[in-house]
This record gives sequence, C-alpha cells and structure tokens, in this order.
Amino acid sequence: MRDGFIKVAAAAPELKVADCGYNGKQIENMIKDAQEKGVKLLVFPELCISGYTCGDLFLQETLLKGCERELHRLLEVTAGMDLLYVVGMPFMYRNKLYNAAVFCKSGEILAVVPKTNIPNYQEFYEARHFAKGFRDAVVVEYAGQEVLFGTDILMICENIPELIIAGEICEDLWVPDSPSVRHALAGATVICNPSASDEIATKPQYRRSLVAMQSAKLLAGYIYADSGNDESTQDLVYSGHNLIAENGSVLAESALFEHGLTITELDVKRLAAERRRTTTFANGEENHSAVYFHMELEETALTRTFSSTPFVPDDEVRKQQRCEEILTLQAMGLRKRLKHTGCKTAVIGLSGGLDSTLALLVTVKAYDLLGMDHKGIIAVTMPGFGTTDRTYQNALELAKCLGTTLKEISIVDAVHQHFKDIEQDENIHDITYENGQARERTQILMDIANKENGMVIGTGDMSEMALGWATYNGDHMSMYAVNVSIPKTLVRYLVQYYAEETDSRTAKVLFDVLATPVSPELLPPENGEIAQKTEDIVGPYELHDFYLYYYMRFGYRPAKIYRLAQNAFARKYDDATILKWMKTFYRRFFSQQFKRSCVPDGPKVGTVSLSPRGDLRMPSDASVTLWMSELDQL
Repeated sequence: MRDGFIKVAAAAPELKVADCGYNGKQIENMIKDAQEKGVKLLVFPELCISGYTCGDLFLQETLLKGCERELHRLLEVTAGMDLLYVVGMPFMYRNKLYNAAVFCKSGEILAVVPKTNIPNYQEFYEARHFAKGFRDAVVVEYAGQEVLFGTDILMICENIPELIIAGEICEDLWVPDSPSVRHALAGATVICNPSASDEIATKPQYRRSLVAMQSAKLLAGYIYADSGNDESTQDLVYSGHNLIAENGSVLAESALFEHGLTITELDVKRLAAERRRTTTFANGEENHSAVYFHMELEETALTRTFSSTPFVPDDEVRKQQRCEEILTLQAMGLRKRLKHTGCKTAVIGLSGGLDSTLALLVTVKAYDLLGMDHKGIIAVTMPGFGTTDRTYQNALELAKCLGTTLKEISIVDAVHQHFKDIEQDENIHDITYENGQARERTQILMDIANKENGMVIGTGDMSEMALGWATYNGDHMSMYAVNVSIPKTLVRYLVQYYAEETDSRTAKVLFDVLATPVSPELLPPENGEIAQKTEDIVGPYELHDFYLYYYMRFGYRPAKIYRLAQNAFARKYDDATILKWMKTFYRRFFSQQFKRSCVPDGPKVGTVSLSPRGDLRMPSDASVTLWMSELDQL
C-alpha cells in the first residue's frame, strides 16, 4: 500500500444456481487465491452466493437459510485474512427481501448495502422478489453479528485515510442519479459494484464506457464484478465482464465468458490529489454512517504499467488523432490572436531545430485557417558561432518547402560588437557568451515584427520552461508562444506526425530535423558537428517530462515519482541515473520560476500547463528544501 497503491480485484467464480455450498466453496477458493496474490479489496458478482438467476427460488426459506449459513462459514474461514471482500446475497429484513452486498473483513461483517434501484423492465423482474433499499443505516443482527444495513455507509480505512469504500449494485450504476454520486460526495474514493449484467450484442462497449465515465465523474476508483456464464441460460446469457477503472481510465478488464480474477492497483492518493485540485468537487452528503477498519501496511507489487511518455498516447491510432487535435488547438489559438490584432505578418526565428520547426508548422496551419498567403510568414534564420551546416540547410529548405518568406541575417558581426561594448572575452564560453547570442536574435525578431506590422511567434516548449532552459528576455520572450504547453517528447511526435502526412520533399527535411540532436547551438561546432547537446547538460527530456507530468498533474511526492520512473524506465536507465536527473529537475524547477512568472500568452492544449495565469501559481522564491531532503533519503 506504499504510495497509495491498493491491489484490488473483481472476481468471476464458477457457480451452480441455487447451490450455496458449492458457490461458497468457489468463493472461498478465489478469496484464498486473491490473498496469495496480494489483493486487499475483492469484489464478487451480484447474488453470487445463491446465483442471480434463481427466480422464484428467492422466495424459498431454504435458499435464504442456505445463503446465511454459507456466509457464516465464509466469515469463519477468512477470519485471519487481511483482505476486504464483497459478496452478493439475498438479505431478509423485517419480512422483506433485499438484493444486498455484504462487505466482510477478518471474519466480521463491516456493512450490508442493499440495492437501491430494482429493475423491472424488459428481461428484468427483480421487483417480483426484492424491495428497494433505503438510505439511512440501521443496526441489524445477522450471521451472529450486529451490523449496519443501508445504502449510505462508508467503510473508512483507519491507517490509509484516502481509502474510503462504498457500494452500489448493478442497476444503481445505470440510472441518472446513482447512489455512488452521493457516496463520492460524502468522501468515498472507491466504489464496489457487484453486478449481474446479461450479455447482448454491443453491450460490452457501452458497459465499459459507463464504468469509465462514472469513475471519471466521481474522481474515484470503480470495481465492477459481473456474473459469469454459469448463471442460468434459460432466457439470457451472462459473460462475467469485469472492469476496474480509475478516474476515467479502465485499468483492467476481463475477457468475456471466462472465470478468474481481474487484478490491478488503484492509486487512492492520486484520487485524493485530484479531488484537492478540483474545487468544484465539493463535499456534499453529511448523513452517511461510517464503519472503520484497519489494513496491514505492506509493499504492493505493481502490475499496472506507467508509460515512459505520459504526454504521448501509446496507441498509434489515438496518437494520430491526438496530434491532429493538438496542432489544431495551437493553430486556432494563433489564428485568433492574428485576427484580433490585425497582424498580416508572423515572424519566426527558424533554427532548423525541433521547436522552431513545430512553431513554423503551426503558423502555416493558422495561416491556412485564415486563408492567408504563406508569404506573410517571415522565417528568419540567424546563423551564429554555433550554427552547423546541417541545421542551417534544414532551416532554408523547410522555409522554401512551406512557401514562406525567408530572411537570412547573420548575428556574428553584431555579437562581436556587443561583446566589445560589454568587454566580454570571446574566448570565454560562459553564460554571457551564450545568452548574448540568444538576446541578439530576439532583438532582430522583435524589430522585424515592428517593421512589418507583425508579431513574433515563440518557439520555446514547456519542457524548456520547466527547467528554465531559455535565455531570459531572449528566446524566453515572444508575442505569442504556440509551443508553451507542448513538452519536448510531444514536440517530436507532432513533427513526426506532420512529416508522415505531408509531401515527400517536406518530409525529408522534417525527418532530418527529427534526427538532429537537440541543441541551442550557442557554442562553436566541433569538426562541423553540434558540440552543445542539451540532454548531455540538463538530462534526458523523456525523464524530465515524466517527472513534470506526475509533479504537476497529481502532486506526487519525489519518492513516488522515483518509484514510477524505476517502473517505466527499468530497461533504459539505472536507479542512479534516474535519481541524478530528478535532483536536477527539482533544483531547476524551483530556481527558474521567475522565468515562468512572465511568459507570453500561449494556448493550453493538455492537462498540464505552466502558465502563471492558469495552472501554476508559485512564488519565484519558494524553497526546494523539502523536496530535495526527500530525494536525499532515496
């Protein structure tokens, strides 16, 4: 359970309709199997002790007593287990029968939660047997214990405060006002749903979307355990379609018509962080009863995976869709700014590197949306001391391919004069040597924009702003920054996507840009090759983007991000390398906030942004001590 990960499972046991003893034994075996696999929360299907399709047998006292005896036996055999499990069974209260979920742990019943919405349409006839559940919990005696019975009950883990469990049953999910809504507003972070959803064509897709969306709307984990194909097939077929979702993402899903456990880990600390961040997710219900339980704190072996590129979709089809969507968002942002200002000219410093290439592609798209001639885009290449022939030629060729106006302005003489004016020794390749070139380029761009009644389009990306890898009042500044919320790992995929969709001549240039090492090219080349490689200095951007995503998106502690990075980059970087660059990330992120406090306007395109007017309001002089202290202990 370290870092908030709770191993959970949805079960699809074998059963025989109305054979409580047989069903109880299968449930017992699956509980033991789950315990061996480290599961701490296990959900079985609706009415699993009896079987969902018993029909009028639910009116037989023999069946009801058989269910109670089997539950009592299960409580005895699981008394020593540190595992919370949920079983479904018919439950009698004041001569009315309820479709109930029984929450059990360590030989005790924590709560009995009845189904609220009783379907009685089409193939469903539950109202023939079951009464509607009520909200306010009452104390009842069952299986030799005094327990709470009612829908509005929270099961709260004493030593993992982010783990708060509640339940609803099958149809409860499918109605407009699900009980889980008020459970979540009362604090529940995990919803358990024992279900018996029959299978018809196309229903699995709908069911999957429903579970995912409910978890997203509730900012919760959702465990959906579905009755399997051993239910009666007199009129219907059941598939055991188990689903586990977290905040809109389906983490685990069973194959249809198979028995077994569907296992993954829910991150309850992530869910808690989401709720802290989302101010519209307000605490609502105050009338829930609370039952407390304790879980032993153990190391949770992670089976869920974490992408090494969290800003980039793994699926190729989704990746293409996302790239087109993001390019459009960037272009629409610039389109509005050009239209509002009446500017007919856009000025871009084109270096032949990735960022300026993407900025130019976005500007071309914006011009197309406005029906404007690409000649109104002035691409300025400004060779200096560190410019290589490779990037220089790529800049020239790209501008020609896209039909933009090209200007070539060497900064060498101007920088020589500037260094003479400020008494800078040109043999000393320090920060002044580098930044002097970056600021000269920005001055040229700004003045051309004034001369041509245009605006300077920023090229810097979000990864550079996170690390402060930009010259203050140099490339840090522009009039509209189209890449401001695009991380470096995503920049690469956007350019690659464009290359794959465009003509062969342009694609050839773009693919060479993609193959060129990332560099500001401010130091003289060595044997004609780039001497200053950014990732050799500040670290791999794929690591920094990973750290940035989990730091900003979920507010994770350094130790947790380190653990996830070990998982995601296990085959690429050793632990020492991951930790080394994590320390660099935190030092630079805190020390460079002053640059982010005055960044130009630019469009937000994803869930993470560093804009001081949007996602990040952070003091420029905040101390990094707490974060570094935790890293020093790893």
